[in-house]
Amino acid sequence: MDLFIYVFAALFSVLNPLGAVPIFVGLTQDDSKQERSRISIWAAINVFIILTISYFVGKYALAFFGISIDSLRIAGGIVIVTSGFALLTGNFSKKRGVNKKVASDAMQRNDIALSPLAIPMLAGPGSMSLLIAMYQEHAEISQKITTCLAILAVAFCIFLILKSAHYLSRILGSSGIVAISRVIGFIVIAIGIQYISNGVVSIFKIV
Repeated sequence: MDLFIYVFAALFSVLNPLGAVPIFVGLTQDDSKQERSRISIWAAINVFIILTISYFVGKYALAFFGISIDSLRIAGGIVIVTSGFALLTGNFSKKRGVNKKVASDAMQRNDIALSPLAIPMLAGPGSMSLLIAMYQEHAEISQKITTCLAILAVAFCIFLILKSAHYLSRILGSSGIVAISRVIGFIVIAIGIQYISNGVVSIFKIV
């Protein structure tokens, strides 16, 4: 249970689906309620698939390129810290690759569930590197199953948040969402620094 809570909290903080609410509202403002629900569930499914594949396949990608887990921790930690600072400064949309050009292109598409919603807005390099490191740290089958359940739980939360995005936007307002995102950003920075310190300590131990 402790592992489930740890993975869920870490992933939820790094993904920060609440930060995607204003963007989702903007991209789906002309869609019907049924279409928004469809986009929400498919965005959540896509995130689950992307993160699960990253979790199980990432190890072999590292081996192919000759990258050590400690190097991944440091690189992933830097990406996570950068994302955290983006949340604190309110530049999370730009850091997620959702600039005006991408948003304009997305408005002309029939389906935005995969891109830009699932990737890069939600499932980005930070969450992927986080899961690859977790795969190495928790090697038991039961731990891997727990991690997958945590990924599923995060995906379900993403569905609920996106489905309620227009309602949340009216209730919380832009200032409320920004305030929550900045609190989450502080947590994300702490997670990133922890991963960087773990990688540095492990490298010095080997040396």
